[in-house]
Order: sequence, then structure tokens, then C-alpha cells
Amino acid sequence: MQLNRREALLFSASAMLFAATSRTVSAQVNGGTLRFAPHSALRVLDPVTTSAYITRNHGYLVYDTLFSVDSASVPQPQMVDNWEMAEDGLSWTFRLRDGLAFHDGAPVTSEDVIASIRRWWQRDVVGLRLKAATSDIVAIDDRSFRFELSGPFGVMLEALARTSSIPLFIMPRRIAELPPATMLEEVVGSGPYRFLPDEFRPGVSWSYSRNEAYVPRPEPADGLAGGKVPRVERIDTIWFPSPDTAISALLNNELDIIESVNPDRRASFDGTDVKLVRKGSPSASTIRFNWAQPPFDDVLLRRAVQKVVSQIDYLDVAVGDPDAYQECGAFFGCGTPLETDAGYGDNGLHNGDEARELVAQSGYNGEEIVIITPGDVASFSTLAPLTQQLLTSIGIKSRIETMEWSSFLERRSRTAPVSEGGWNLAHAVFDSIDLLSPLGNMNFDARGNQGYTGFVDDPETEQLKNRYQGEPDPAKQKEIAEEMQKRAHDLVFYIPLGTYYQYTAVRPEISNYVTAVLPALWSLDKA
Repeated sequence: MQLNRREALLFSASAMLFAATSRTVSAQVNGGTLRFAPHSALRVLDPVTTSAYITRNHGYLVYDTLFSVDSASVPQPQMVDNWEMAEDGLSWTFRLRDGLAFHDGAPVTSEDVIASIRRWWQRDVVGLRLKAATSDIVAIDDRSFRFELSGPFGVMLEALARTSSIPLFIMPRRIAELPPATMLEEVVGSGPYRFLPDEFRPGVSWSYSRNEAYVPRPEPADGLAGGKVPRVERIDTIWFPSPDTAISALLNNELDIIESVNPDRRASFDGTDVKLVRKGSPSASTIRFNWAQPPFDDVLLRRAVQKVVSQIDYLDVAVGDPDAYQECGAFFGCGTPLETDAGYGDNGLHNGDEARELVAQSGYNGEEIVIITPGDVASFSTLAPLTQQLLTSIGIKSRIETMEWSSFLERRSRTAPVSEGGWNLAHAVFDSIDLLSPLGNMNFDARGNQGYTGFVDDPETEQLKNRYQGEPDPAKQKEIAEEMQKRAHDLVFYIPLGTYYQYTAVRPEISNYVTAVLPALWSLDKA
């Protein structure tokens, strides 16, 4: 297998880490060291400053949450012992459970929780709505606190149990009081594992040690809810730019788990004792346009691209296995309470002649479109080339600019023109669980330049979200969601590219695997 220079250096670094691990495992008991290959490289440690899944997954090992979702995506208490909503819906009171302590030994208090909430709700899209509905958060005593609201907020538990893009992780007050614009340098949580800062090699490897003082909930593990019982003493995480290199390492017993294996690589494990487990939530790829800059500030040009996108073409190229993918025009997910095809099939999709006519009618002047893409995340690898082919077919010039994941995240946050380091088109890949709620679905963040990348600007959608937030009737909620989907499709907030399942590869020595929407590494044991 041919490796480029960067991959060779990373593989060499990983080999040294494996060697160090093998020297220590023999001296460890009760699970030893878990060796894990994630879906991307970790560079940003602050879970409030980025929506990147790799930072979120890091956060779930180090920090704890007030509520977590179970395998049915229902919020369940995690740090909270009990809670109560007032009859008028204008206050919610929560009490923390016993035994909560940060990694530095300090007890978790209501003041820590309140400071964490105030930092979180400045960035998360659902948190912003909770902030707007809250008059005050009051510490009743060291373990109890109360939200005082200006109006009912029926999705309170959904907000506090947010899996992503920015979950509500609880931090010490002294850290949480730093503004969100200040990147955290100190990683102190109360979760099942401690981050080892001296072993952090950004983009290469990072490690965790078991929090011996962690007190799990008494319930059995269920998704991200229930008792988090940290079994292995240490977790060594190693990033492999090449999926094939990671697979070889797993088969050679140099890894224990690969987080994401594409369906087209399942045959690599034929005849082995490696277990392939379908991930708990399907992935959903999308095309996102930059509304903040020409030429995709013109809805006609966005509709032109929409006309020629075929989900099945993207799924065939990116996934390849029909048993693992599904066409899905439901912007809030197929097989979910808000599933609807409203608007999706109304505009004559897959029509090249109509698309070219829309290009001619738009303000497009033949300028070159810049497509940005990460070159080190496998799930993105086929998307940009196929999109470029579609643009060419309808007369739109484009070039692809490839970069590392962290640079991609920073680049797509810019609203500036291309000449100043901006972009025109990008792709995104979501866990489908992040699409379920009109409030939490980032693709429906319509706050313009203040919103999620793509910078959709549509005040009417924000008003529809206000209606949804205050509507307790599920049937009426679905009606509002249908209105939102029709509008998102008509204005082309984004283009969905179907859903597909990836797999997690697990060596036979690993047990207690819990299927969840992200890697629940704390549950695993190792023979």
C-alpha cells in the first residue's frame, strides 16, 4: 500500500504509540488500554466553539450532561436527580444527584451548572432560544437551580439533552465564565474519563485515563443515557488519514475499534472474527450554498443545481451498497415523527434543460465557483467531484479547494468573498439524529450571517420555529414542520443527498458494546 509523506509520518507516530501501549497493557488490569481510531482528527478541544463531531465526541468522554438521550432519542436524566415544571410552565426546577465531582476534586454545584448554561446558550441554536425565553436562572442551593421563564418552553428537556451540534457540557464555573470567543485551554470535566493534556498531539493522537471517582447512574446503559461505567483504564485515540491503513492496523491487532467503516469496505473483514456493528444513527450528506456571497445569493442559481441533483447518484458513488442507503426527501429524517415529502417532489427534479434555463435567468456571469472540501475525512471524498460534474453539466465553472478538516471548518465559517478567503459551495455530513427537530436542525438556522454556515437568511422560517417552540400539539407541530420544509425546499436552504449507514469495526476482545448515536467508549471492556 502506498502512503504519502504525511500518512507515513502519522502511521509512524501511531506505531510508536502502539509500542508504548503494548508495554503498559501487560501491567494493567480490568480492561487495560482501548485503542480507538476515530472518524477524524481532533484539534479543537473546546466543545462550545465548534460544531465538529470529533470535538463533541471528545466532550462526551470528559464532561457530563444534565440529560442524555436513550436509544429511542428520549431525554433521560444524567446529572439531574429530579425536576419539576410549574403548572403555568413558567419555571423549571432541577436538583443534581449525589456524588458529582470535577476531575480536580471540586464538587459540582448549581453555580457551575448555571455558568455552563450561560456559556453554552450563546452558541447553540436551541440554547439561543432557551436564552430568549429565560428571565433568569437562580441557584436555590448548592445542588438545586431554577429557570424562570418569560413564556412556556415545552422543549426544555430536549434542549438540555442536546446531543449536538453543541451539547450542554457542564464545566467548573471558573472555566465556564470565560466568553465563548475565548478558546478553552484547560479541559476539566466531571465525566467518566480524564483528558491527558501532556499526551495531546493535535491531529495525530490523544489519550484519556479513567476517572476513578466517577459515580455512574444506577440504571443500565441505554444509548447515551443510563449508567456510564468506565471499564478500561485508558483510551488511546489515533487518527488514520487512510481508512485502509486503519483497517490493516485493526486486523493486525494494533487497534481495537474503528469508529466508521464505509459499507464498501465491509468485505475487508470477510473471514475474520472482527465484528461489524451498524452505527446507531444513519449519516445524511448535504450540499450547502453560501447565501452571503454571489452567485448563490440568487435563488434561481440554487434552484438550478437542485434540478440536477439525484440522491441515488450520490449514494451509489459514496456508499455503493443499496442495502446500506436510502433515498430520503424528508428534511427532518425518514422514519421519524416529522417525516414528510412536502415540497420535495414538486419542482421537477433531475431536469438538466430546466436547470440550464435557470442558470441563464439568474445573475450568474460565468465566474468560477469555489467548492471547499476536507481531504482527510473519508465521508466527504466523493462529494465534491460529483458536484463539480453537475455544475459543469449546466454551465457553471468551478474549482475544488481541498484542505484539512480543521481548516475546512474555519474556512466555511467565513462570510467574506472568495477573493478574501471565502467560499461558494461546501458539503456537510450529519448524523440523522441532528435533523429530527426543527429547532435543532442546523440546516434551518435562518439567521443570516449570524447563523450556521451557509448563512441562510429567512426571518419567516425563524417565526415558524417560534410557533413550533410554543405548540404542544404534535399534530400541529408536524403541520408547522411541513411548512418549514416546503419553504426550505423552495428557497433551497440546502440539498439533501440521502441517508446511509456506516459501521463500527470491533475486535473480538471487546465486550459490552452499546449502540448509540456516538461512540460510547466508556461502556467497553477488553479481555
